[in-house]
Amino acid sequence: MVEKKPAKDVNKSAEIRRIAAAMKEKGEKPRPIVIIAQLKKQGVEVSSPQVSMVLKRMGFRPRKRRAAEAGAGKVQRPVGGRGGPISVEDLIAAKRLVSHFGTADRALAAVAALKRLES
Repeated sequence: MVEKKPAKDVNKSAEIRRIAAAMKEKGEKPRPIVIIAQLKKQGVEVSSPQVSMVLKRMGFRPRKRRAAEAGAGKVQRPVGGRGGPISVEDLIAAKRLVSHFGTADRALAAVAALKRLES
């Protein structure tokens, strides 16, 4: 059984760093929820923002969230333009656009910049 330490004798940030380093050595990504659970087993209470800030200072960045997570897997209709569902020709044109910019992220950034210019 893991020995529980009184909260006064524990440097919470050091414990978070220790667990995060151990997770990284195992090849796991340190996530606040996992670290909080491990520390709770040891009798140390920490908050999610505290863990997140320590991880951020260690160089771990939060995962990027997709803008359309709620609509993942669905083909969205264009806001303007021709309207209607996205056709095979539209997909081929999008593929050409991505190959022109090198990556889908760069192509999306270009489209976002264009959209800002239009408004």
